[in-house]
Amino acid sequence: MRYATTTDDERNIALNAASLAVQRGQVIVIPTDTVYGLAADAFDADAVSALLAAKGRGREMPPPVLVSSATTLDALAVDVPDYARALVEEFWPGPLTVVCKEQASLRWDLGDTRGTVAVRMPDHEIALELLERTGPLAVSSANRTGQTPATDADVAEEMLGEFVALIVDAGPTFGSVASTIVDVTTSPGRVLRHGALSLEQLNEVLEPLGVTLTDDI
Repeated sequence: MRYATTTDDERNIALNAASLAVQRGQVIVIPTDTVYGLAADAFDADAVSALLAAKGRGREMPPPVLVSSATTLDALAVDVPDYARALVEEFWPGPLTVVCKEQASLRWDLGDTRGTVAVRMPDHEIALELLERTGPLAVSSANRTGQTPATDADVAEEMLGEFVALIVDAGPTFGSVASTIVDVTTSPGRVLRHGALSLEQLNEVLEPLGVTLTDDI
């Protein structure tokens, strides 16, 4: 199924259907501010496994988790350094993913995370509203591994239609570049993936703190 979001009524119907699908443990496609994403309940191990299968990935590449609020970071992660909080304050919501040490008490299985969790708050109204309804979602870019991530619902459906329960169609995404990933479990932090935010943009925020990220690419 594919749900439009052009009108308020369509949007509400789409969000209700997407929320129900997540509750049922299904994999869906949602819009974000960067590219479309494959999404599933982060606390449903079977749903996360189905997401990885749809993506064509194994457990060695666990998906990031999207949240609706920066305050949720502390519910998912521990020992978040001050420099990471400065980046979150500056760039959330937005195209920044931070890899943190996960809360040991969390009952989830995202894959072989090695005790970490990658967290992002997207800058997209529909994604944020859905996240408020569902709680944290495991989300990876909407594409089969090795293919270009979808920036509209047509491409997402062509690649992934047979693997997902529904697609929320919000038109073309605002951007076409995935988020920048920063590992904040170390000091100094490391850029693990170049994306919409440059190393220079990140370090400009951190200069007053006397911190400089390294480039691990």
